[in-house]
Amino acid sequence: MKSKQRILLIDDDASLNRVLEHQLEDVGFSVETKKDGESGLKTFKSGRFEVVISDIAMPGINGLEVLKRIRTLDSDVIFILITAFGTVEDAIEACHSGADDFLTKPFGIEQLRFVIEKALRLRNLERENIALRTQVQSETGLENLIGKSTVMQKLFQQIIKVAPSDITVLIFGESGTGKELTARALHTLSSRTTGPFIPLDCAAIPDNLMESELFGHVKGAFTGANSDRKGKFEQADGGTLFLDEIGELKPNLQAKLLRVLQEHQIEPVGSNHIVDVDVRILAATNCDLSQAVTDGSFRQDLFYRLAVMELNLPPLRERLDDVPELTSFFIQKHTSDQNWNIEPEFIRELSKRAWPGNIRELENVIQRALVLAEKGHLTIRDLQQESRLPTHHTHHDMTLEAVEKRLIIETLNLENGNQTHTADRLGIPRHVLIYRMKKWGIKVQ
Repeated sequence: MKSKQRILLIDDDASLNRVLEHQLEDVGFSVETKKDGESGLKTFKSGRFEVVISDIAMPGINGLEVLKRIRTLDSDVIFILITAFGTVEDAIEACHSGADDFLTKPFGIEQLRFVIEKALRLRNLERENIALRTQVQSETGLENLIGKSTVMQKLFQQIIKVAPSDITVLIFGESGTGKELTARALHTLSSRTTGPFIPLDCAAIPDNLMESELFGHVKGAFTGANSDRKGKFEQADGGTLFLDEIGELKPNLQAKLLRVLQEHQIEPVGSNHIVDVDVRILAATNCDLSQAVTDGSFRQDLFYRLAVMELNLPPLRERLDDVPELTSFFIQKHTSDQNWNIEPEFIRELSKRAWPGNIRELENVIQRALVLAEKGHLTIRDLQQESRLPTHHTHHDMTLEAVEKRLIIETLNLENGNQTHTADRLGIPRHVLIYRMKKWGIKVQ
C-alpha cells in the first residue's frame, strides 16, 4: 500500500488549520498543523514532509523567513505560501525566495489541491529527468564526467564522436581537471571497451626504469631483472594505453614510442624478439607541448602523431556553474546517506574560489567538510578549516609551471615541510610531489 504524502501546514489561524487539515486528509494526504513559524520549523526538522504550506503574516517568524530556513535544510521539498493580502509583488517575491507557488485567501480545497498536485508532478518530473540523465551518462561511459555548463556539454559531444575511432587523442588540461576520466570515457565508448585500459603516469617513473615499464624486459636484462616482465604495451594489447604527462618523456623514449606508433611492434629490454601489439594510444599533458616542440624538448613528429585529435579540458575556474552538481556528486560518492542538506552559503563560497587544484582540490575540500559536518547538514562553518589555504588568483603573466611551483612551496610551508600532508592537501600522490620538487629544485626549509 502506497504511503500518504505528508503535508506540514503552518498558520496562526487555528480554525483555518482545522478546516484545511480535514479537507486535505479527505483527498488522501497526511497533514500536521502548527500555529507559528518557530514550532513549524521544529516539526519540519524532526520529520519528513513532501509539502510545506505556510502563511506569510504570522507573529514571530514570518512565512518568508520559514521558507528561507527550510530551503537551507531541504532544497527539494514543495513549499507553498498563502496570504490574506496578496499582491503581484508578493507573488514575485515569494517565487524569488524559492516558493513553488503562491495562493491568496480565500481559496477552495480544489484550488489548493490543484496547486499541490501540480507542484508534485513537476518535482517528480525533475527527479525522473535527473535519473534519466544519470542513466544515459552511465550507458555512454560519461557517468564520472560531471557538468551542465556549455563548455562541458561541448566536450561530452566531442568525446562521443571521437571515441569509436581508433585514432590517437591528445588531452590537454591542468592538474586535477579529469584527464584520466576523459581517457577512460574514450576507452569505454570505443570498440576496445572489453579490452584492458592501462594508465601510466610518465612523471612518476624514474628515467632509468621507463623503457622497461613501457616495453617490458627479459630475465637478466639488467641488475634486478630476475624474470621476464611484460610492459604496459603488452598489458594493454587489444585495449587502450593511457600515457599521462607525456611531456615528461625523455627524447630517447620519444623516438621509441614514435616507432611503436608507426609499426605497432615493441622490443622488450634485453630481447632480440619483436612483439606485435594492438593498442590504441591516448596521451595527456598539462604543459604546452607545442612550445616544448619549439624549445626542442619534444619531437615534432611525435607531437603530430599523438595530436591527431585534441581535447581541451577546461579548468574549474572557467566552469564554476558546475560546482553545485560536482558537490552533490562528491557527497554521494563519499557518504552512504543521500539526503544531505546543503546550506546555500556553502555552495556560494565554493563558487567564489579560484581552484588551482581544480576538481581534485574540490573533492578534497568536500571530503574534509563531510568529516567536520554535523550528520546530514553542510554549512559554511564546515569550510573554516580551508581558510588556512593560500588564496590563488589567475596571473596572466605567470606560466603554469610557475603557478604550480608557487602552490607547492606555499602548501609545504603551511604543512611545515611535511610531504605526505602536502601531497594530500594538493590531491596528488606523494611520489609525484617529490618528482616536482626535484624538478624545480624545491627544498624543505
